[in-house]
Amino acid sequence: MPTNERLEFLGDSVLGLVVTEALYERFPDLDESRLSPLRSGVVNMRALATIGRDLGLGTALRIGKGEEVTGGRDKNSILADAFEALVGAIYLDHGFAKTKEVLLRLMSNLIEEASSRGAGLDGKTALQEIVAASGWPAPEYRVTESGPDHDKDFVASALVNGISYPEGHGKSKREAEQVAARLAYEEITKKL
Repeated sequence: MPTNERLEFLGDSVLGLVVTEALYERFPDLDESRLSPLRSGVVNMRALATIGRDLGLGTALRIGKGEEVTGGRDKNSILADAFEALVGAIYLDHGFAKTKEVLLRLMSNLIEEASSRGAGLDGKTALQEIVAASGWPAPEYRVTESGPDHDKDFVASALVNGISYPEGHGKSKREAEQVAARLAYEEITKKL
């Protein structure tokens, strides 16, 4: 069966360029080391899956029986890939200017959130920065996993300066660590 992998490849690049340009223009004083985490906070599997879910892409997908049984129509990885493929298709059919217009409309809330939160949008980066500024040792993450191989759940907690912070949950180790880092960051900033 044909797949959308080539469209995903193209869409990923177009999406990256549009978001990079938007952040570059919005933050003229930030260097690459600060812009990269912002872009990662806007263009990530969870964010793209949310847009795909909002667009109802899951209902339009042709997936295998195994994915159907395990809830593949609502999996972040599948929805994010489908959204990237859609971006690639829009680009091929309508060109860059129209694709940029559509993406900026669909992603305006994410980009606005990046603007309001700055580099703190990426939980691990924000936590690392506040920990370093406080002179504490680097954060450590404790991660556990459960569930079958095709549908794992991860739980992470951040340990900062000897204190364990609330658990973050996710469908990947990275996602759980990001949530845990954000929770730790928010608690630490309240204390400081």
